[in-house]
Amino acid sequence: MATDKRMMKLACHIHMTGHHVAAWLHPRSQKDAGSNVEHFLEMAKLAERGKFDMIFLADAPATRRGNLDGLSRWPQYMAHFEPLTIYSAMAAVTKHVGFGATATTSYLEPYNLARLFGSLDHISHGRAAWNIVTTANPAVAPNFGLEEHYSHADRYRRAHEFVEIVKGLWDSYDDDAFVRDTETGVYFDPKKLHQLNHKGEFFQVAGPLNMARPPQGYPVLIQAGVSDDGRGLAAAVADAVFIQTLKLSTAQGIYKDIKERVVAAGREADDLKLMPGMAIIVADTEDEAKREYDWLQSKIHPLVGIELLGSQLGYIEFGDLDVNQPFPAHLMPPEDTSHGKRVRELMRDGHVTVRQMYEQFSGARGSHVLFGTPKQIADGLQEWFESRGADGFIIQPSVLPGGMEDFVDKVVPELQRRGVFRKEYEGKTLRENMGLKRPPSRYAKQA
Repeated sequence: MATDKRMMKLACHIHMTGHHVAAWLHPRSQKDAGSNVEHFLEMAKLAERGKFDMIFLADAPATRRGNLDGLSRWPQYMAHFEPLTIYSAMAAVTKHVGFGATATTSYLEPYNLARLFGSLDHISHGRAAWNIVTTANPAVAPNFGLEEHYSHADRYRRAHEFVEIVKGLWDSYDDDAFVRDTETGVYFDPKKLHQLNHKGEFFQVAGPLNMARPPQGYPVLIQAGVSDDGRGLAAAVADAVFIQTLKLSTAQGIYKDIKERVVAAGREADDLKLMPGMAIIVADTEDEAKREYDWLQSKIHPLVGIELLGSQLGYIEFGDLDVNQPFPAHLMPPEDTSHGKRVRELMRDGHVTVRQMYEQFSGARGSHVLFGTPKQIADGLQEWFESRGADGFIIQPSVLPGGMEDFVDKVVPELQRRGVFRKEYEGKTLRENMGLKRPPSRYAKQA
């Protein structure tokens, strides 16, 4: 049943065995998750049972690069399904939950991506979402015939152009172009087919796309990151923003800034949903949840911790570091990057040794960590939501599938009881469930 009351949105971030770097060692993890399709099908059905808006899959078109002894103890990104392929299988066993897939604007072509996400939106009957990333990992470049990775500025200029091309391709046909009239023998109205003919700084794309306009008009567009360039891209094109921050006060500042940018871009503030990541450990008692958290923290191998820290600070290969010594000042990432902001936030809170630093990233790469009873978890989420630090959350269970089962069975009913989360899906498409408008075609606007 639809409601005018502001309701939080929820996505589940599936990170193979779980978000904690030691998750695969836990007895409630699916240790072969990166190669197990049945695990993903069950996760999709579980998310739908919990009335989640969508599932979110990060991606990387490369393995990690670094110390193989450390990487061999950390399976994330070393064995990893391509998101759109696995989502096509998940769509077949669900009816409501959406599918947010990461795809890079730096190492794909707009035409291919438009076809892929358009196909997923049709296959799922309007439940696709594209997480727009520019790719920070320099190890990706050699996989695509390049010797060097794109600069930060070039990546974002390319991303702006890329997204506009993709949207233009999704508009190739008007919504009512396919008449399929057997009396006249006309399959589609040729006046409602549009040639893109884009020529820009990075791309030349003629079009049109050989596909009917997606059910949602455009799949939901997600952007992740809080650098100035990232916020600008989000304000211009995104329907949702995934951020990672440790503090409510920081989230409130980001929320206010991005919403103001959205309005300045000629949109309404609610046209974009801000969704911080939340690392969750829920148990029947606070002590039990704390023991679970401490157990996972105790299982972090120092070599894994160093590799994790390197990836979080801009894919730096640290080599040998004494984990009990202060984090070296000369290795600090630039202050104007998302990495730099998170590290400085940690250092202000007194996390100064290498070990203390990587322990803070171990659960969810710089997201806020909540552990406790279902009531305590719901209290934390409700505080962020009602104080305008969030429109919803990317839930990042520390262990999968066990942690997600706990959240669905224990926390979701508490949120529903409080009237801040749905009891039933409101619509048929992801846009409808997230309270987002269906964008009209650019050609319809001109008519």
